[in-house]
Amino acid sequence: MTPRDAAEPQEPNGSRWSDLDRPPLNATALRRGLVREGGLWSEVDLVQRTGSTNSDLVARAAKGEAAEGAVLVAEEQTAGRGRLDRQWTAPPRSGLFFSVLLTPSEVPVGRWGWLPLLTGVAVSTGLSRAAGVDTALKWPNDVLVTVRGEERKAGGILAERAGDDGVVIGVGINVSLKENELPVPTAGSVGLAGAVSTDRDPLLRGVLRALEEWYGKWRAAGGDPGVSGLQKAYAASCATLGRTVRAELPGDRRVVGEAVAVDGDGRLVLATEEGVQEPVGAGDIVHLRPA
Repeated sequence: MTPRDAAEPQEPNGSRWSDLDRPPLNATALRRGLVREGGLWSEVDLVQRTGSTNSDLVARAAKGEAAEGAVLVAEEQTAGRGRLDRQWTAPPRSGLFFSVLLTPSEVPVGRWGWLPLLTGVAVSTGLSRAAGVDTALKWPNDVLVTVRGEERKAGGILAERAGDDGVVIGVGINVSLKENELPVPTAGSVGLAGAVSTDRDPLLRGVLRALEEWYGKWRAAGGDPGVSGLQKAYAASCATLGRTVRAELPGDRRVVGEAVAVDGDGRLVLATEEGVQEPVGAGDIVHLRPA
């Protein structure tokens, strides 16, 4: 497939480089660094602006226009989506907004629920290596950073089925957002967390290489989170464990308890005051006290 680098929207003065603090990504360099014989990443496409990279890549997969390892990156998303259909917006070139297509045919479908958690571990690993910033994961797939001693969300992950044999995973990471650009006070960015670099090219390469590494381990283990080391790695990065949390579940049900484990199915296990251990597989988690 011929790589596509959409050349639409220029800045008002006609230059893609008008914001020198936010240079454009280099599609050629990204392909050179990521697409290799025998590797996971088969193509890297960069567009200047789109509604949602997830929606675009799901549509391409449905038409047979994308294979496993396809990566779609946008400099700006106008209709980015998070979990529970929440909107994700950010200034152009202020973050990393990308989706990947995976087809883990060797892994039982019942274990595919680990893919967003696996991606969280990869994002945490990649940002630590490339940006020198500590991150944590809020179950199931929020990426947290610390800004002036306060825990804030700097990224999120959204997985969607793509036909019968594929999953598209979307990642959004705030990289260079400043305080006055944050959508809500509880948001943060890699830059505000004291990153040694906010150059998005090495950050994206670092995250995708970590994702390739973890996906390879998980797939080779048949999706077993214990054998692959994924369950242990996720628990080590999970800021939710050890805290009292409120789980807001489907059907307007709420459960309060201490998050004590992430089980073999990727569910968060809560120990309630009634002495019951309740696994939570879907819902919104609110941290009620620090670990």
